[in-house]
Amino acid sequence: VAAAMAAERGPAMATCTAPVNIAVIKYWGKRDTDLILPINSSLSVTLHQDQLKTTTTAAASRDFTEDRLWLNGKEADVGHPRVQACLREVRRLARKRRGGGEDTAALSLSYKIHIASENNFPTAAGLASSAAGYACLVSALARLYGLEEELSEVARRGSGSACRSMFGGFVQWQRGERPDGTDSLALQVAPETHWPELRVLVLVVSGEKKPVGSTVGMQTSVETSPLLKHRAEVVVPERLAQMMRHIRDRDFEGFGQLAMRDSNQFHATCLDTFPPIFYLTDLSRHIIALAHRYNAHHGHTKVAYTFDAGPNAVIFALADTVAEFVEVVRRSFPPATNGDRFVRGLPVGSAALSPELVAAVVTEPVPGAVQYILHTKPGPGPQLVDDPSQHLLGADGLPRSRA
Repeated sequence: VAAAMAAERGPAMATCTAPVNIAVIKYWGKRDTDLILPINSSLSVTLHQDQLKTTTTAAASRDFTEDRLWLNGKEADVGHPRVQACLREVRRLARKRRGGGEDTAALSLSYKIHIASENNFPTAAGLASSAAGYACLVSALARLYGLEEELSEVARRGSGSACRSMFGGFVQWQRGERPDGTDSLALQVAPETHWPELRVLVLVVSGEKKPVGSTVGMQTSVETSPLLKHRAEVVVPERLAQMMRHIRDRDFEGFGQLAMRDSNQFHATCLDTFPPIFYLTDLSRHIIALAHRYNAHHGHTKVAYTFDAGPNAVIFALADTVAEFVEVVRRSFPPATNGDRFVRGLPVGSAALSPELVAAVVTEPVPGAVQYILHTKPGPGPQLVDDPSQHLLGADGLPRSRA
């Protein structure tokens, strides 16, 4: 009835938000590029949407003449194969759920659809925008069509890592064995409440697009890197089990060391790709060295870095380390101008550094190299936005002008 009534009042509409996730056991390489099936399982931490999120509104109406898509206010190609794959899958599930018969109260599957999506962070800067974007698209479409089933498999068809953004906390994407991909899905390992002291610092060094997109990069690696094959078959299965144990035990020492090792191995497989792919920059390597000096000074693992297919560093730490390490970063990469906007997100306390720590850890400062630090923590999966004033599309089905 709701959908039928809505038809009188303009389009049926649903808005959701979805999170970014950061892999600590990396996904790199597909065994099926069409279904997006990975060569190995992966494990990630879902970040809190107060700091990083995608918001998507999906609307359907008998009055729409074609499917349309807007990303961050600009019209984009709704015909993109991965967008189409998600649309097709959601409509297929909706049809299956209705047993093939057209439920008069339910939204007509023949209606064209308008989608608007916005990120509150830079797109394609190595901040997993595609994961949040497709998880959000699938969540909003599912809500629009009244679906409640397992949707990570649908999100996977948009972007592999998107299946992990369908859950909060700590999430495993199971590789699966079946050729049709029905067992390649995401499972929550632990909720975000499991490890309340865990914090995440994103060191944004660049808002630039990456030199080689992940899709192309990982397939070149699959075709040319013997190290990647060894990684997928031998290394990852063992590491995955270890990482799940560290998370279960809230063992930061184990978690942090393994996250760093796995990040390094992922970037080694990029270097082993032919021609080689370089996602880490001199600055990334500078941050890696800084983390190791900091941990060595303290005699144990207090911070752990991980880098995805881009130069931005993600640093894991426990809450009681954040203030001191942020000050170390501030001294190592003195902000050029935005001193007041250098730390964003969750509040960070002030910390005094001992002369010994400064001497041991802050070697040669590189002014202005880090644009800003985003302080966040693990968070929940996709959320429904109930407030109609938050829809990104107006009653005419077009993007609202964002003041």
